[in-house]
Amino acid sequence: MREFIWDFDGTLMDTYPAMVAAFQRAVQNLGGDLSSTEIYEMMRQASVGFAYREVADRFGWDWQDLRAGYQQYEPVLQAPKAFDGAATVLARIKAVGGHNYLMTHRNRQALDYLAQAKLKDYFDDFVTAEQPFARKPDPAALDYLLDKHAVDRREAVMVGDRNLDIDAGHNAHIAGFLFDYDQLIKVTSQPELQVTRLVELMPFIK
Repeated sequence: MREFIWDFDGTLMDTYPAMVAAFQRAVQNLGGDLSSTEIYEMMRQASVGFAYREVADRFGWDWQDLRAGYQQYEPVLQAPKAFDGAATVLARIKAVGGHNYLMTHRNRQALDYLAQAKLKDYFDDFVTAEQPFARKPDPAALDYLLDKHAVDRREAVMVGDRNLDIDAGHNAHIAGFLFDYDQLIKVTSQPELQVTRLVELMPFIK
């Protein structure tokens, strides 16, 4: 594999601590209480969107009020660090003549975080929330990147930390590698490879 499409949150950079803290603060502001562990598990196993609706239903809130609070706090709290091995793997892909693409539901702030971590220059193209693609596991954003760059899908893979990333890859007729660093995911997506450290991808880059 040498054509890699990367998820951002929880795959390249550990954004979850600030996401959980922001969500917890938003819950508290609405008069509720929820443990950071439960919030984290909902986000990791499903999505932030799932967490909005699940928690709002539980407390009888409008989920959009919860989202508004979260979106107020999350950018202020966020100071993500790259996962160990991210630079090594991204550099190796470029060294063998491959390409790295980003496909994230986060806005273009993700590019600032990549730049701060000195990872942005490894990337050839980006899809962020500003582009009006359907959310994963819909393959539209992946298809856009693959078609735009005339990528051989036999050489392509989607790398992410959740089942929906792998499902998106499969829906785009490419492989899916699951980065389950804390082994929290109940795997339903049949990834071609499952790793707990990014450097475990190295033997598959050629």
